[in-house]
Amino acid sequence: MITRNAKRIKVGITATRFEEAMARYAAAEHRETQINKSIELEVNELLEKYNDELMCLSQAKTTAFEIVQSYCLENKEVLFDKRRTIGTLHAIAGFRLGTPRLKTAKGRDWKKVLEALKEQLPGYVRITEEPAKDLLLADRHKETVAPFLMQIGVQVVQDELFYIESKKAA
Repeated sequence: MITRNAKRIKVGITATRFEEAMARYAAAEHRETQINKSIELEVNELLEKYNDELMCLSQAKTTAFEIVQSYCLENKEVLFDKRRTIGTLHAIAGFRLGTPRLKTAKGRDWKKVLEALKEQLPGYVRITEEPAKDLLLADRHKETVAPFLMQIGVQVVQDELFYIESKKAA
């Protein structure tokens, strides 16, 4: 059983109720704006308060990371002969494999690879065919396109969207 959540449109709304609803909407939006500005100011104050300390901590982490990384690279055979990680009282360091990716071999580029794939492994070459919807939409009024849209089973539609734009309080 398929159920739809259709929004019910209220009927019989008086002009007075309409005006009251518009006023409530505008007041709620205005208060929402005030709260968001207040939050933004408080966040900015906190960021400013801790900015220097955060920069120092970031620099300290970067320097420490470089030292640890250098040590681990220099001693990789000894430290990581059986495991990919080492642990200390304070942290764990190690090497992990990144996401597999393809890279062209020396002296090759993707154009040459594509040509070789076409000959030897054509199943690994993509050919994408799809309607150029953006072009059809842009050229929908042209004499060469407009008459054929209905013939090919395409129609241009625009939804009508309802909105409320409250007036900003001074």
